[in-house]
Amino acid sequence: MKALVQRVSEACVSVDGSVTGQIQIGLLVLVGFKADDTLRELDWMVEKLAGLRIFPDDQGNMNRSVSDISGEILVVSQFTLHADTRKGKRPSFIKAADQATANILYRLFIEKTRDRGIKVAEGLFGAHMKVQLVNDGPVTIMVDSPSERDT
Repeated sequence: MKALVQRVSEACVSVDGSVTGQIQIGLLVLVGFKADDTLRELDWMVEKLAGLRIFPDDQGNMNRSVSDISGEILVVSQFTLHADTRKGKRPSFIKAADQATANILYRLFIEKTRDRGIKVAEGLFGAHMKVQLVNDGPVTIMVDSPSERDT
């Protein structure tokens, strides 16, 4: 499981000109699932993102999490995070979870994040989306689940 996390002052996602999710201060999380991801990786990622200290404290140091600042999270499914570009010019997505599995994990990821008391907006799984954001910093961090780092 991978998540590309961007600290934002605002972000929104739309499908066919209609906004499906919008947040103010918080995190835009592009999340991609692998075929062998389990609830263990999912729980780890939710915990990691809820506690990731990338928001400034009163001294300007990155010491606060999205939970600490009562921020929001916009979650967008992004299977292309698992692109393998080592060979040729066309990426391979063989490591990405199939659509049915990824959709289940996506829904669970959102549910578990909401269960932590974080306001979550979302994209539309499997749709062609347009994402707009104002990256604050800019701060962009790739977060790999433990099993992702081990491979």
